[in-house]
Amino acid sequence: MAKRCEVCGKAPRSGNTVSHSDKKSGRWFRPNLQKVRVVLPDGTVKRMRVCTSCLKAGKVKKYVGQVSEV
Repeated sequence: MAKRCEVCGKAPRSGNTVSHSDKKSGRWFRPNLQKVRVVLPDGTVKRMRVCTSCLKAGKVKKYVGQVSEV
């Protein structure tokens, strides 16, 4: 399963949790990935894993769906 943003390529990075006493233990910084349906430039709809920063920046256009009037 892909663990990176399909738009910007953001992926999990390792780092340290640092306590008040300056002890260090390993941890992971994971991007906030969402599975969204995206409208591609050619008009097709595709499901992609996109980070929330790309969604907020408007780098992709979400597919809203067909609106049926009742």
